[in-house]
Amino acid sequence: MEKIRLHLAGFPPFVYVFFFWRIDIKCVQKKPVLRTIKLRLKTNFEQSEIVRCFLAVLLFGQVWLHFLQGKTYYRKVLQHLVIAGPGSISPVLLVSGFAGMIFTIQTARELVRFGAVNAVGGAFALAFCRELAPILTASIMAGQVGSAFAAEIGAMQVTEQIDALYMLKTDPIDYLIVPRVIACSLMVPLMTILALVTGIIGGVFAASYFYKILPETFLESVRNFLDPSDLFIILLKGFIFGVLVAVIGCSWGLTTKGGAKEVGESATKAVVTSWVSIFVMDFFLSLLLFEELAF
Repeated sequence: MEKIRLHLAGFPPFVYVFFFWRIDIKCVQKKPVLRTIKLRLKTNFEQSEIVRCFLAVLLFGQVWLHFLQGKTYYRKVLQHLVIAGPGSISPVLLVSGFAGMIFTIQTARELVRFGAVNAVGGAFALAFCRELAPILTASIMAGQVGSAFAAEIGAMQVTEQIDALYMLKTDPIDYLIVPRVIACSLMVPLMTILALVTGIIGGVFAASYFYKILPETFLESVRNFLDPSDLFIILLKGFIFGVLVAVIGCSWGLTTKGGAKEVGESATKAVVTSWVSIFVMDFFLSLLLFEELAF
């Protein structure tokens, strides 16, 4: 072993790691330290963000396939609809209402200065209704629902309850994942509409109370700048964000290994990954649906 180390001394560190990754199993069994290193390298590789994102994509494909095959526990869907809907409505409405007031205060202050009172509602419609309402709603759902999915399924994974489902001839994808994805994809668009209405009410209040803008003027401006197709786009964004939140939360739970500490880490990473995915997806959706690229 010392001769091998001397031969590899002049190579970069990753060559040394790769060599001992491929070391014969009999030699590893004789060297507990090397076996521990190999196990840690394997665990770190499996728990890396890139690998888990790839597994989340595979999980989405499995969910779609099982859904098309009709393998769904509809009683579980109703149960998760309650968790994803009424259980999250309070923070969604509070955040949306105050976000609408904050955005109106910031935009109205500048537009009123230039005499563009009739454009306050239009600026609110373009920014808050199209972008902020879906993103804020999905972010809150990721923190409340996605983390719960990751923690619950992660706890089942580390306590071998997932293996028990296989012993009972029950597919965990059908029993655990598909109902959660359906529930979240249905409730996030609905919550987005409620957030949109609450944000508009908050904007009307802030405009009329702080800048003496009539509610009729504000709402007329919103109506002029928003198209009927925008409502469909908002619902589409909510649906896609809901699928992202559910799939990422469930995938991070299924790939959890270890104990209680790792369950908490998986829940935290699931929320962060969901937020990043929501913003990245919103960028491409906005680029595709709202922007006309000039070449």
